[in-house]
Amino acid sequence: MTRKNFKKLLSQKILILDGATGTELVKRGMPAGVCPEKWILENPEAIRGVQGAYSNSGSDIVYVPSFGANRVKLAEFGLENSLETMNMQLAALSKSAVPGKLAFGDIAPTGKFISPFGDTSIDEAIDIFKEQASALVKGGVDGFAVETMMDIQEARAAVIAIREVSDLPVIVSMTFNSDGRTLTGNTAVSSLITLQALGIDAFGCNCSTGPADMLKVIKSLKPYATVPLFAKPNAGMPQLIDGKTVFGMKPDEFGSFMPAFAEAGVN
Repeated sequence: MTRKNFKKLLSQKILILDGATGTELVKRGMPAGVCPEKWILENPEAIRGVQGAYSNSGSDIVYVPSFGANRVKLAEFGLENSLETMNMQLAALSKSAVPGKLAFGDIAPTGKFISPFGDTSIDEAIDIFKEQASALVKGGVDGFAVETMMDIQEARAAVIAIREVSDLPVIVSMTFNSDGRTLTGNTAVSSLITLQALGIDAFGCNCSTGPADMLKVIKSLKPYATVPLFAKPNAGMPQLIDGKTVFGMKPDEFGSFMPAFAEAGVN
């Protein structure tokens, strides 16, 4: 998928992303405390089932389940030396699960903060993301989804890293609190302006809130956006019930927000 073709596709229709991955894998038997990426590769039918269902329901793009497949996260399980192989296999698995649809390599936070909030330099962060992005390109991804970013510096590092190894489409979503700021204090508008200047292909927000609060963020972004916008809200705020994380919003209620998102300018 070239960036030009991606832009053309977005001019013709609203593209539908996939839905939750982690909660769906838990329903299919993924236990707590394991490396999700390793478990997925050992149980490929689980992710095929999840992504195949999203594809059949109308998703145009699924995210490769490589959320935690960076060097830092994999090192927590002693798997950092398997990074390239795992990312390549995860990409190939998603591609096979959704023939005719797009599979975007998922790049997420390392769990470490970049200076001045932490002791990781931006150059080190770029190297970490570059390593993963290179492997996902080798695996055949159609583009990249940088998601759940809580600090603009880490989001910048991920975009720079991807651009050093690929000219595929890159969409980026940040996570904003109820006050409209990231964990490190970045506003939605300042994040958008910074990242679209780096040449991303779409900007949005994911997780953090239900659709009502996220709709407010999208409306605040639209006047400043020179790139398409996207939204990936939770089905309401998570609740812990009997030791399990539950999202209480029902499908009809969740779906009722979507015309408003379209009207607000979501692509």
